[in-house]
Amino acid sequence: MLCISVAPVSRRLAKADLLNASRQADLIELCLDHLIKEPDVGQMLEGIQKPVLISCRRARDGGHFKASEEARMALLRKAIVAGPAYVELELDIANSIPRFGETKRVISYTSLDRPLENVDAIFEEAYRAKADVVKFTWPTPTLESAWPLLVAVTKNRELPVVGIGLGHAGLTFSLLGRKYGCPWIYAGIEKRMEAHPGQATVWELDEIYSYAEIGPKTRFVGVVGFGDSETAAVRVLNAGFKALDLETRCLPLVIGQFDKLRKMLNILKINSLVISPQLGMHLVEFATHAVGSAEPSRFADLMLKQSNGWHAYNLIWRSALDALEATLAPQSAEEQSLERRNVFLLGTNGVAQSLAHGIQRRQGILSVSGPDNQQAQQLAKKLDARYVPFASLYDTLADVVIITDPSIEMGVKKTQLNPSFLRPQMTVIDLCRLPDETDLLSEARQRGAKIVEPRDILARQVAAQFKAITGQQLPVTAVNDVFQVPPSEGGT
Repeated sequence: MLCISVAPVSRRLAKADLLNASRQADLIELCLDHLIKEPDVGQMLEGIQKPVLISCRRARDGGHFKASEEARMALLRKAIVAGPAYVELELDIANSIPRFGETKRVISYTSLDRPLENVDAIFEEAYRAKADVVKFTWPTPTLESAWPLLVAVTKNRELPVVGIGLGHAGLTFSLLGRKYGCPWIYAGIEKRMEAHPGQATVWELDEIYSYAEIGPKTRFVGVVGFGDSETAAVRVLNAGFKALDLETRCLPLVIGQFDKLRKMLNILKINSLVISPQLGMHLVEFATHAVGSAEPSRFADLMLKQSNGWHAYNLIWRSALDALEATLAPQSAEEQSLERRNVFLLGTNGVAQSLAHGIQRRQGILSVSGPDNQQAQQLAKKLDARYVPFASLYDTLADVVIITDPSIEMGVKKTQLNPSFLRPQMTVIDLCRLPDETDLLSEARQRGAKIVEPRDILARQVAAQFKAITGQQLPVTAVNDVFQVPPSEGGT
């Protein structure tokens, strides 16, 4: 089931929020702690056709109730009399509020500063406090921190267990909970109306992660990272899996340490990892084998588990350069080539090193620069490429400019890129915010430079990842639907 949390500040808004949530939810959590005035819960529940769970949290449990504890408990007792389907009671007060009517008791335990270590003991206490459902809440910034929470909800127990993870991996936990039979998972009705900061919204669960299609047979592809590029990749990959009727979906991951990662991925039966550009150099060290261009570049955007360990692959360089060459001169194969073209690489990160490998492989004349001159000089030396001090960019000829450093801003300061550098004869790629157009790309477009479309680069990269993971071609409709490409642009 999907439990949508609503946290209104007024009684009038509460009714509207409940009605809106009832159109999408299986269960609605009404958080009373945000209300400015004491509510008439019975009146608020009139006409609501979906079951409602009442909660009223203290600040120490992540809530907003500011009056006394006696007032909070009195409000919860009145709420139970109104006959909601569930009421949430913290473990320390559960024995002070007896069962009443048909309302079921969700006995909760929250730890805001660290994961719990005594889950079984707390469960036993909740059982003795006449729980119908036991709920755990704790911080989940990484997969490792979410792991005990996942174990808690999937272990075979006498009572059902639900949970909320606070942080990025809370979404990971929710999707895994869906697969492993958690009674319900939580979602906010929309941004800025969440029960806690960072809670996934219904739209995110549905449109990005296809939560309704996740079940016991679903196999997950891990996507490491939560940036714009990773979110777009998840949407395209999931659309492709759905179009081909594959019981595979994407699972977002935040990885803290490697020591237990192999074991956790093995338990979750995750055999594929799509990797954020920011982590491409870090994650390649996790692999048993760096295949092809991943070895010289020491960068990976995809990892696949094989019989002899994890294999790392570098697909971004080919995707970016193929899109570049298609942009250079679509009608002439000879003019498409990077051979003998002056290519300026602005950046020294893992993406830059990945692209540098491909540029040299295609016999482009590579120059390296960046705001940090020392790092740029070291990279140029490593690559046996030309080094250009950042301040000297404006006096140097460039056919192609590739930006990989997201810290580069336009301006006239020493470490900024003066817009006058961008000229009509250039072709410009910006890989910093795929699939979105950056301010720098917009400026280049206005100055007459040729632009390599960011969505084209990401579409090529995701298509290559999809083929490596599934062995099948990514359906064109998966890309067109996500990027809203008109049929005339999308091809066949």
